[in-house]
Amino acid sequence: MTDLPPVPDQVMARIDQIQYELEGGFPVEQGYIWTSCASVENGNPLFWDGEVAAELTDGPVAPPTMLSVWFRPHHWSPGLTEPAVPLQAHFDLKEDLGLPEAIISSNTNVFHHPVRVGDRVRSRQVLRSISEPKTTHLGRGRFWVVDVEYLNQDDAIVGVESYTAFGYRRDDGESQ
Repeated sequence: MTDLPPVPDQVMARIDQIQYELEGGFPVEQGYIWTSCASVENGNPLFWDGEVAAELTDGPVAPPTMLSVWFRPHHWSPGLTEPAVPLQAHFDLKEDLGLPEAIISSNTNVFHHPVRVGDRVRSRQVLRSISEPKTTHLGRGRFWVVDVEYLNQDDAIVGVESYTAFGYRRDDGESQ
């Protein structure tokens, strides 16, 4: 198998640069929290009982697992000319590096401040690293890490999702 070309300078220049800053389409809503909790049978009174929330967290908060819900673009909204794509920095790398296949090999979440009812959450993507060429059982490619940072209307980081992906080319003639 042939080796991969070097990473273009314009791609390397994106490391640690903010990309794709997106405003959430709607404020954090109690109804979404209840619907999400109901869907997984999460009966934690922190998310259902206003008095418990007031005592423990100074008011209603969303489950940390809902962090990405508040920024996910709707597939359609007025004025949108193309469907919104989550994790666009990842798809850009696949194209720019000529690596048509990719998997997310790990995902970690770090939570900072609680997301509260009424917050306006926005996200931004930051490419953190691109590896040297690697060979795995999937093929020859590169690993990369993209962080999605979530901020509230006060510019406080409420959480960070880190995605490690492996973009690759399958070996010619190999069936998967």
